[in-house]
Amino acid sequence: RCRAFIADPPMADEMLPEVKVGGLPEFPRRTLFHALNSRAMVRRYARSVGKTNKEVTVIVAHMGGGSSVSLHRNGLVIDVNDSLGGDGPISPERAGSVPGFPLVEMCFSGKYTKAEIKKMLVGKGGAVAHLGTNDFREITAKAEAGDEVCKTFLKAFCISVAKYIGAMATVVGGKVDAIILTGGIAYGKPITRPITEMVQFIAPVEVYAGENELESLAENGYGILSGKF
Repeated sequence: RCRAFIADPPMADEMLPEVKVGGLPEFPRRTLFHALNSRAMVRRYARSVGKTNKEVTVIVAHMGGGSSVSLHRNGLVIDVNDSLGGDGPISPERAGSVPGFPLVEMCFSGKYTKAEIKKMLVGKGGAVAHLGTNDFREITAKAEAGDEVCKTFLKAFCISVAKYIGAMATVVGGKVDAIILTGGIAYGKPITRPITEMVQFIAPVEVYAGENELESLAENGYGILSGKF
């Protein structure tokens, strides 16, 4: 017989009760985000400053196929957008938060099925909807070559992420030790540079590019075997 462990699941609920409250009782805010990579990057930052994840307050912006912005305090994720449920910044494949009335009109227009609308929000939203691709390298190259549509979209993406980082900072009164930009898109300096410029007034910004899920799983496994966790 062997024991099985779950490491940093995306739906582990540590959110403050007050941040779960949505505008309607039927729509409470949920925690669903890139937990493996986000938590691992907080631990990585904490080690770099000689602390543990329970001693720092960090905002993590994970930018991949989906985007999630999570607020980590004392080892807990106390606020985060529901990155798979239609809430949050724009991303390569997800629409992020959209205005309610136009969405209602679309749902009752008779033009789309329920499955099609859900796919527009998650899968065929964001860059896919605007530009027909989820490849930010391609979009960045076109923007640098002078494509104004791509330039505008990249600016919108950066602003969208920066707004959510700023919003998370207000939850803790701006008392943030660091902001981490991570995920595959964080390899692109044309993305990380403008976001950094917009949010560095809140806290120092660290860029830990890549989606380090396997590294995180290995770290959790070692922590269990060594007795650290």
